[in-house]
Amino acid sequence: MNYYMGIDIGTSGCKAAVFDSDGLQISLAYHEYQIISENEGWAELDPEEVIRKCFLVIKESAMQVAPDTITGIGISSQGEAFALLDQEGKILCNALVSSDNRANEYSSGWAEKFGEEKLYQVTGHTPHPMFSLFKLLWIKDHWPRIWEATCKILCFEDFLQYRLGLSDPAMGWPLAGRTMLFDVINHCWSPEILDAAGISETQLSRPLQSGSVAGRIDPGIAKKLGLKENTFIVTGGHDQPCCGLGAGAILPGIAVYSAGTVDCITPAFNNPVFKSLLRESNLCTYDHVVGGMYATVAFSLTGGNILKWFKEEFGRVESDLARETDEDTYDLLLNQLPENPTKLIVLPYFTPTGTPYFDSSAKGAVIGLDLTTKRNELLKALLEGVALEMKLNLEILEQSGYQVNELRVIGRGARSQVWNQLKSDIIGKPITVINVTEAGCKGAAMLVKAAHTGQPASEIAAHWTKIVTRLIPDVRKSYDQKFLTYKKLYPALKIILANQYSREK
Repeated sequence: MNYYMGIDIGTSGCKAAVFDSDGLQISLAYHEYQIISENEGWAELDPEEVIRKCFLVIKESAMQVAPDTITGIGISSQGEAFALLDQEGKILCNALVSSDNRANEYSSGWAEKFGEEKLYQVTGHTPHPMFSLFKLLWIKDHWPRIWEATCKILCFEDFLQYRLGLSDPAMGWPLAGRTMLFDVINHCWSPEILDAAGISETQLSRPLQSGSVAGRIDPGIAKKLGLKENTFIVTGGHDQPCCGLGAGAILPGIAVYSAGTVDCITPAFNNPVFKSLLRESNLCTYDHVVGGMYATVAFSLTGGNILKWFKEEFGRVESDLARETDEDTYDLLLNQLPENPTKLIVLPYFTPTGTPYFDSSAKGAVIGLDLTTKRNELLKALLEGVALEMKLNLEILEQSGYQVNELRVIGRGARSQVWNQLKSDIIGKPITVINVTEAGCKGAAMLVKAAHTGQPASEIAAHWTKIVTRLIPDVRKSYDQKFLTYKKLYPALKIILANQYSREK
């Protein structure tokens, strides 16, 4: 029996899962780590802690299967974050993760000087402080000693490979694309961008198509982790397209909907398309993990954060009840939602926005409150706001020629049928629940099997994923009028909210 391991390195924790040849999950291990935020707008991870936890989940997951049965491992990784290493391989500073916005001035000033249109045509992305390029420019100016000592710039996929013994690590094309240093058409580091940023290609890892064998784990390290000596490592890439493969959402018209801390929709399409509407809406175009395909990501950074915030601020009764009954606090809250659409309308920017606005100064708003407003109505309105934001993104994609007919939901939010049905009603698309709990790990494991057997990853996905439930929009609960109002809300409130926030600071 051949087993395949997928590793998912996220922002708040890492996972490792083992799958058999038929896609059955045999084992799973998970460990968390903490975001470090020493200053406002900063968000960092300790790379040593991340790697230590990655080694733990690999070992714990491997211990749950028979020895010498894991053929290879694949790695799905959060985008944008990186570790800086000196000549001896020593870490020079913490890793700046996606939500770190200290490079805000660079994402506007440097990009304008380089040429935003040129940058978009090469990278398929529009400027934002989340991307590695701008974080590196900030470090170059603000931490010159660290910059001068930097020998390697490694994202977490290739950093883990490096620590597993690969002296010349590689990263999948999709992860390379999230640095904004990568040419997504010619599949190479962009000489022009590197030259303008003062970065040497020798500092970066080899970019390889997802599903390529990057190398083999050092025998001594493999033994310590419970892996066989010749265990090979396969390039995976950015977590969102890895999740898309893991969910089997790789056919035209089907997109994966990752419902977690951040809500993110990732469709797959056959050709790269650079359109003005996509650029204006900050909807990128970059490589999918499935060879020859491309992806975009439409996301709300508030996402499921909004439910967590509500639980912590207003859900004490449910939290206490959950401890007494061993029920889930979130289920207790969601099961109280009113049946019909609310009279409230929410601008769900409790964090900086994602697509389409990329507005780091936006603030949330609740419109329509009065003395009859109930707590459960407020909660439903908050969830409606996030779903309306995702509907707005899908409308832009469809106006650009990317028709999405079905959403395959994954993540913690996928567990609630109440929440899934609400999203289906608002977005107006079927929501499909599949037999996948760890889509990032599963997508990475599919790439390992593809490399091992030569079977196309798309065929493996079709075999490994099964539909559990399909929820259809309830046409009696039309959100069409609310959506028309919603689309006008951000432009109308942007100036007012920005001015108010400036006065408060």
